[in-house]
Amino acid sequence: MFIPVLLFGLGLLLLIKGGDWFVEGATGIAHRFGVPELLIGATVVSIGTTLPEVMVSATSAVGGHGELAYGNAIGSIICNTALIAALTIAIRPSKVDRKSLSTPVVFFFLAAAVYLYRAYVSGSFSRAVGLELLGIFAVYMILTIRQAFRNPAPVTREAELGNGPTWKSLLLLAVGAILIAIGADLLVDNGTLIAQAMGVPESVIALTFVALGTSLPELVTAITSLAKGHGALSLGNIVGANLFNLVLVSGISVTLAPFDLPASKTIGGYNASLVVDLPVMMLVMSLLTLPALVKGKLTRGQGVLLLCIYGAFCVFQFFL
Repeated sequence: MFIPVLLFGLGLLLLIKGGDWFVEGATGIAHRFGVPELLIGATVVSIGTTLPEVMVSATSAVGGHGELAYGNAIGSIICNTALIAALTIAIRPSKVDRKSLSTPVVFFFLAAAVYLYRAYVSGSFSRAVGLELLGIFAVYMILTIRQAFRNPAPVTREAELGNGPTWKSLLLLAVGAILIAIGADLLVDNGTLIAQAMGVPESVIALTFVALGTSLPELVTAITSLAKGHGALSLGNIVGANLFNLVLVSGISVTLAPFDLPASKTIGGYNASLVVDLPVMMLVMSLLTLPALVKGKLTRGQGVLLLCIYGAFCVFQFFL
């Protein structure tokens, strides 16, 4: 029991330090090249913090556990939005760069339309669906990078001097991503061992240590961003990570090993995935992004509402 506890603590430390270095490297690059922080958050930072979901879902799909791959991707989107983003908004509401936010939001709902169509019409995810999602990911990355370099923000001399050489920012970004991935892996694996030793039911282990465990990088990055005063980076990371959970995490998983929509839990005779999980995913993303795009700001009320929805979602998973 001592070794799992020790490794669990080590994983937490790696996540915290990795998140700190990742944010520092990302903001350094943003200032150096005149790229908006929200745009950096929606691309490089999001890919880095989505690495745990990619590893867990891909491994699960290849191992024949499609339900875990599906639940990890959808559950992480709900957790990122209704828990992590909600907490940051409730603590520190901020203004939003609508122009930078619009691209990842549009692509998220486009990918969601593809995902929902397959879920509700066929009830299965074929390799063709995986390739479609990966295609959306590729188009998004190309357009986002082009947008960043076509509309650069002015680079001040103070910003250049304050962020050090470019190689240092790139190194911090790379090392931070590695530490985040290793830390999340240690946390999930050893947290599961600790839970089993304490006699926690398997269903509770799956919900807490898999879904929440793989979302810890987003939580750490969000907290670190807020502490450093980079609220835009935090929001961009959440929206970008949610998009990547659909197009990258699900895309890779389905391409490697196609699977059917999970039907192990029902409510009123209907598949819970269709009447609860997917509708909640769409609801929380709509509540987070649409008001922000219309009003150009996030309010504390949004954060509180999202937290209430997440609480109700967890109650359903545990007790219904």
